[in-house]
Amino acid sequence: MNTRLSLSIALATYNGERYLAEQLDSIIRQTRLPDELVISDDASVDATRAIVLDFARHASFPVRLLINSERLGSTRNFEVAISACDGDIIFLCDQDDVWYPNKIALIEKRFMDDPGVGVVFTDADVVDQNLHPLGLRLWEAVRFRPWEQIRFEAGDAFSVLLRRYVVTGATMAFRSRYRDLLLPIPDIWVHDAWIAMLMGATSNLAALPTPLIAYRQHGANQIGIPRPGQNRGRTCAAVHGPQVLRYEKALEHLLELGNRFPESGHNIQRLEGTLNFLRAIAALPDARWRRLPGALRELVALRYHRYAKGFRSFYQDLTR
Repeated sequence: MNTRLSLSIALATYNGERYLAEQLDSIIRQTRLPDELVISDDASVDATRAIVLDFARHASFPVRLLINSERLGSTRNFEVAISACDGDIIFLCDQDDVWYPNKIALIEKRFMDDPGVGVVFTDADVVDQNLHPLGLRLWEAVRFRPWEQIRFEAGDAFSVLLRRYVVTGATMAFRSRYRDLLLPIPDIWVHDAWIAMLMGATSNLAALPTPLIAYRQHGANQIGIPRPGQNRGRTCAAVHGPQVLRYEKALEHLLELGNRFPESGHNIQRLEGTLNFLRAIAALPDARWRRLPGALRELVALRYHRYAKGFRSFYQDLTR
């Protein structure tokens, strides 16, 4: 029996001439080469396409370059690349990172070891624009805690994802048989958060603690590491309102496709509970002193503990 999986890489580019060659070089140095590389270029005006075409002439695997006639933005650009992939497994790839040589091989093995796993993602080394280590790992930077990792390994990733995002697209790969569930990606969602949320509701996510890429931080990052305190001073409506809209879209999508993924029924109920909680918090008054009754009601009902970070979230909502 041939258990070999076909592997695609979906790479989204936009004016990536500064770092793209290093990323492509790291792909060609993989111990397990991909079966295809699909690149969607978002109307670059620099040398990005020339770099890709030169790479394609020497690569030992097929390289397809798709060119958008006008800018679509990062999420839509990834959607174009994902749509064009033919492999059993689709690896997401940023233009400015560097993959370690065993990345593809280790992720493929995880998929082969467990057919029930729909997504594999990994830790990463955070580096500066010159690939110098910044002294921390990606999971440390996003505060992906050991108890949350245990939840993932136990098959309960969704309980973590309902509270916050911990899956970074640059480290992610997923089974293409779920593509119809994932596409199209709503404009109000970032592609990796949307993929992780829907896959968490319908399949198992495997978190590999080994850093398999150098995750580059620089001034032009489309999406980087979140900044501490970035929600300070914002109202509850401003902080939680967009999340309500995103979760409403996810719930609508899952309900439409629920018959195809009957195992998602329990998680749909959990999403509904989270959504009701977020609606209540988003509706808290702007004046701090007027928030207490509503926030206290959610705390006493244990919804802050069930759907957020307990007393910490309660305090943040009262004092923001």
